[in-house]
Amino acid sequence: MSQEGNYGKWTISSSDESEEEKPKPDNPSTSLLPCAGQRAAYEPRYTCSEARKAAHRRKISPVKFSNADAASDAKRQKSGSQEELGWCLSSSDDELPPEAQQKAAEKVVVKEEKGVSSPKDNAAPRAGNHGPPAHHVLEEDEYETSGEGQDIWDMLDKGNPFQFYLTRVSGIKAKYNSGALHIKDILSPLFGTLVSSAQFNYCFDVDWLIKQYPPEFRRKPILLVHGEKREAKAHLHAEAKPYENISLCQAKLDIAFGTHHTKMMLLLYEEGLRVVVHTANLIRADWHQKTQGIWLSPLYPRIAHGTHTSGESATHFKADLISYLTAYNAAPLQEWIDIIQDHDLSETNVYLVGSTPGRFQGGQKDDWGHFRLRKLLREHAASTPSAEAWPIVGQFSSIGSLGADASKWLCSEFKETLATLGRDTRAPGKGVAPLHLIYPSVENVRTSLEGYPAGGSLPYSIQTAEKQSWLHSYFHKWSAETSGRSNAMPHIKTYMRPSPDFSRIAWFLVTSANLSKAAWGALEKNGAQLMIRSYELGVLFLPSAFGLDSFRVKPRFFSGGQEPAASFPVPCDLPPELYGSKDRPWIWNIPYTKAPDTHGNMWVPT
Repeated sequence: MSQEGNYGKWTISSSDESEEEKPKPDNPSTSLLPCAGQRAAYEPRYTCSEARKAAHRRKISPVKFSNADAASDAKRQKSGSQEELGWCLSSSDDELPPEAQQKAAEKVVVKEEKGVSSPKDNAAPRAGNHGPPAHHVLEEDEYETSGEGQDIWDMLDKGNPFQFYLTRVSGIKAKYNSGALHIKDILSPLFGTLVSSAQFNYCFDVDWLIKQYPPEFRRKPILLVHGEKREAKAHLHAEAKPYENISLCQAKLDIAFGTHHTKMMLLLYEEGLRVVVHTANLIRADWHQKTQGIWLSPLYPRIAHGTHTSGESATHFKADLISYLTAYNAAPLQEWIDIIQDHDLSETNVYLVGSTPGRFQGGQKDDWGHFRLRKLLREHAASTPSAEAWPIVGQFSSIGSLGADASKWLCSEFKETLATLGRDTRAPGKGVAPLHLIYPSVENVRTSLEGYPAGGSLPYSIQTAEKQSWLHSYFHKWSAETSGRSNAMPHIKTYMRPSPDFSRIAWFLVTSANLSKAAWGALEKNGAQLMIRSYELGVLFLPSAFGLDSFRVKPRFFSGGQEPAASFPVPCDLPPELYGSKDRPWIWNIPYTKAPDTHGNMWVPT
């Protein structure tokens, strides 16, 4: 559907939900293609959101920046102005009126680079296409692991009691990848002799995934747990068919606009079991130049036969993980439930926070979603003097429909959860517990390592944004100088409660859950029922599980052992920086043609 308004002309879908939070179409869309016959060249091999498809197309066939007023545009770029970078939702006096914006847009010469062969042809594009080759750059495996032998063990075992990591990023200084992990590291034989694995995720590139396993493990049994339906499911099965060792498990999604968004690995070794909870899709783009989070469990030993021990931790992680897997009600997962039962998870020091689809009442309300987080914070977070002054910081890569104003969900039930600190916590009043929401601006995306295509993993749509312009007053820029990753766009999702001076945090959560009611749940029936649409999973770090009252904030994420071991490596800068008057949140499905990105391209999504 084509529309034209104050923000220019764009093509949008009709859903109110973010792309990442709505079901994938039964028939993969061809709306982004010059013609359906070129679909193989312009769409990824895996099913994904429309935003991801647009980014994939623009990497293959970039729209080069060309403007009659190039000199003045360059001057604006140098000064950092976003005055004409794209859309706006405010009414400040220094913005161009709609008519002037339209005239400025007409000056742009949209020059789309052609000459792209099908990815399956493994052919380079014609000379003159300054974008990445269709197959070689987008699909080829070009990574190195983080280290060899003892180096990885040292990284995992020394000076990191939290076992929280970021993913390796291509194109940044080596020191900012020190201690970071690639998926090849996680699947490395240095971690154990793999027997079988289960991969829970939203998006799979099966061929790419298999190549991430060491050659000696590529024929070991792999279970893919997914949420695909109908034709998308058939497509995934077709992708997996050449691999006899792959089996698939479909997660039931009985509520509209729900997704299987959980990102977890279960790795069974001859030496034991490991659980990995992370934020990356199983596609190359998510492990290349994006900021992702990873929690690695200890290597859980098998419980010796005849030993009378439950293998449970103080955080009840084992029981909660089994409850989460049981909620799928899927036969293929029973084997993994039995495997977990047979292992000792007592060394776990994090809490599991999951979401599963359904409508929950009574005591079941506390089992899932943000009510699960509220229960853990009430029972295990330390009560803090003047807790109402401690800010709330949330950071995410996608946003759902949150209602006509802040009181509908964000600053009522959800904020009440995030503001909970101990049993004596009162519901947050107006103006207390400041709320800082970190979401990349247009300028963040434009100046990123990937340029505008990085915005394909930030599927906030114009139709959703226009309905909740009130939300944008809470927005803060993405900044990660502490980890050297300000230019690596975040797909990580974190929530935390820092002190007013941002030197300490009361708790930290890394999760797959974005800012949406679909992910976290929303109350129904006058608060008697919690409705959740999606599967999500995260781990909660509470100081009490580490014998502390609070965590110190680690000044530099990759600074090694210079700070006390209890310093938590927060992956974004604190305090967050509020959007300036000309900053705008990234919206994926409208064009940005007033300034080039780091590759000299514009963003024209359709």
